[in-house]
Amino acid sequence: MTKEEIKKAKEKDLIIKIISFIGIILFVGIFVQNVKADEMVHKFKSPSFSGIGTSAHYLTIDSQEYQRKLTVKEELKAIQEQLERDKENTTLARFIRNLESRIYAQISRQIVENMFGETQSTEGTFNLEGNTISYTIEDGMITLTIIASDGSETIIQLPLGDFSF
Repeated sequence: MTKEEIKKAKEKDLIIKIISFIGIILFVGIFVQNVKADEMVHKFKSPSFSGIGTSAHYLTIDSQEYQRKLTVKEELKAIQEQLERDKENTTLARFIRNLESRIYAQISRQIVENMFGETQSTEGTFNLEGNTISYTIEDGMITLTIIASDGSETIIQLPLGDFSF
């Protein structure tokens, strides 16, 4: 071996030593950083699992459930009211209301004619939906007696000659 070859071998050894030294320093630096790192700790975010803020969490869930039940009840009530309005507003229902109104008006007119018309009757009785209504005319007074279906009695007395406008 020549001097040149020896010199080149020494340079080659020196480069290998420097690269090895730098590698060891890098390895130790990375290892030391990992040694300093804190351990990883898993914490549940849900209060149901962790227990932190559990009562507030349960109150929130309860409030949401209550509000939902209340909303459902209101929706059902609104639907039932709409169905009732729709039933009352059918053509048949309007016809029945109109017919009842005309029948009651006719009964009322006949009673007035019997009490105040040209051929007056001094007394009369009729039944209307389970209520007994009777009237008598005596001494210028009209006595109207209404006996309800539950047995309660109402008496109304009116003077005969004072109906003027």
